[in-house]
Amino acid sequence: MPSAAQASAAQTSAAPPRLVIAAPSSGSGKTTVATGLMAALAARGLAVSPHKVGPDYIDPGYHSLATGRVGRNLDAYLCGPDLIGPLFLHGARGCDIAVVEGVMGLYDGAAGQEELASTAQVAKLLRAPVVLVVDASSQSRSVAALVHGFVTWDPEVRIGGVILNKVASDRHEALLREALESSGVPVLGVVRRAPRVDTPSRHLGLVPVAERRDSAVEAVAAMAAQVAAGCDLEALVELARNAGALTCAGWDAAEVLSSSPPPTRPGPAPGTAAPGPLLRPGRPRPHSPDGPVVVAVAGGAAFSFSYAEHTELLAAAGAEVVVFDPLRDEELPEGTRGVVVGGGFPEMYATELSANEPLRKAVAELALSGAPVAAECAGLLYLCRELDGVPMCGVLDATARMTERLTLGYRDAVAVSDSVLTGAGTRMRGHEFHRTVVEPGAGDTPAWGVRTPAPRVEGFVRRGVHASYLHTHWASEAGVAHRFVERCRTS
Repeated sequence: MPSAAQASAAQTSAAPPRLVIAAPSSGSGKTTVATGLMAALAARGLAVSPHKVGPDYIDPGYHSLATGRVGRNLDAYLCGPDLIGPLFLHGARGCDIAVVEGVMGLYDGAAGQEELASTAQVAKLLRAPVVLVVDASSQSRSVAALVHGFVTWDPEVRIGGVILNKVASDRHEALLREALESSGVPVLGVVRRAPRVDTPSRHLGLVPVAERRDSAVEAVAAMAAQVAAGCDLEALVELARNAGALTCAGWDAAEVLSSSPPPTRPGPAPGTAAPGPLLRPGRPRPHSPDGPVVVAVAGGAAFSFSYAEHTELLAAAGAEVVVFDPLRDEELPEGTRGVVVGGGFPEMYATELSANEPLRKAVAELALSGAPVAAECAGLLYLCRELDGVPMCGVLDATARMTERLTLGYRDAVAVSDSVLTGAGTRMRGHEFHRTVVEPGAGDTPAWGVRTPAPRVEGFVRRGVHASYLHTHWASEAGVAHRFVERCRTS
């Protein structure tokens, strides 16, 4: 049995070199630089651990393509600051280096809550140096004042270098470098102004990798080429090696569940995730009383938004997790005892989803039987009676439609009633991001009482169904997975 000191030393040595890629604001190019850097380092034979600050589901898909590893989110609002280090170490196990892409501007976080959930806070929690990506397209000497402000704003944030993006010419580069000489912040890369890498966007941001895999591979390769040509990879790796020691333990789903029984009364606000992807295609054997508890998780192009820790927690709770594609599969996996339908873009595939009538009926029959069904955002739309005028599963007496209005932001919520996920009074934090509205019918109990930005009720609880617009991170309340699997076992 190792001593506490030996265990701490072992954990410290397990923390890989790491960098946080940040920017003064959104639109500066940090996704291109971060993804390109991940791919460029992976091309050199390094095992790269990819991470994204905040609740974003789409960027991690590109990160995964760049590195061959699961893209992971680090969200101090959804999970709590105490989980950032453990979740990072969990995702980075066995890697040579980790690259963390920031969110928005370096110091921007949850509205009205100071540094909470900002890139700066995550960098401090990870004791990681920051590389600032600056859009230099409309400035020369002013770049020094900008960098100086970001360097001095919070002395606990260590900005170890700058990458200048959208630089127009050799002359422009020379002016920028001259201005930055007195700042003491090294220029670690210069990315020239170039035709935009093919990363198409639509109403909620970039088009996910699951919808454009071949062209996404080409886009990531182009990003890698830009970064490799313009950045000092050796200097970036050396900076990453100067990250501070982490003494926390890595997160482990089984350990967390052993101390997190299914929540039956109010639980703490955020607080607690595990190794590579557990979703697997194919069919498990039929369910039997002594067999595995099969939980079917929606995937494919229409439902590509999920946190890897959710399936890891389900598996640790005793489930056999099997992926199915509502666009293609006409049946649920054999032996299915519960269904999880996460986020995505069902509005882009409404006609195709509606045309798969056998699967819609199968989902409705399972829900009618009282089996657990958990749905978030896109999953909520799929369970409605119709979406933009075409039939969906009809599990909920509600209709959904696209609008021009964007609903976006963090939410502080409390469970209104008992459900397959939580006991009444359980507090969790979530995130909304959609341009749809759901018009409910009658007879359903709300899922959540949402306290931010204004008090309201949200979502649906009906029989074994829990459906809501809120994206939650189950690592913050690991008993959710335990409760869901137990309900699958006994329903």
